[in-house]
Amino acid sequence: MASAAARSGLRSLAARAKATAAPAARRRMSSSAHDDAHETAKWEKITYAGIVTCTLLAAYNLSKGHPHFDEPPAYPYLHIRNKEFPWGPDGLFENKHH
Repeated sequence: MASAAARSGLRSLAARAKATAAPAARRRMSSSAHDDAHETAKWEKITYAGIVTCTLLAAYNLSKGHPHFDEPPAYPYLHIRNKEFPWGPDGLFENKHH
């Protein structure tokens, strides 16, 4: 019984201490909120500028085209076939010129 009363007293004391204790307020300097908004706006603008730049560079690179080279010579040792494939004379993924 004494321990229950002690626990009850400690709980009420802890509850009172919580209620009277002032919350630890974060000290904000006068321009800290302004700086956060300014940094956010700055990086948002940098992001949009980067998106536009990358899009323009990609469009430019894709519009230039690429060089086409001549076909390599048909060397006799490249496609040696000692035995027919089950699906025909050409490889399964080769172009069929028949």
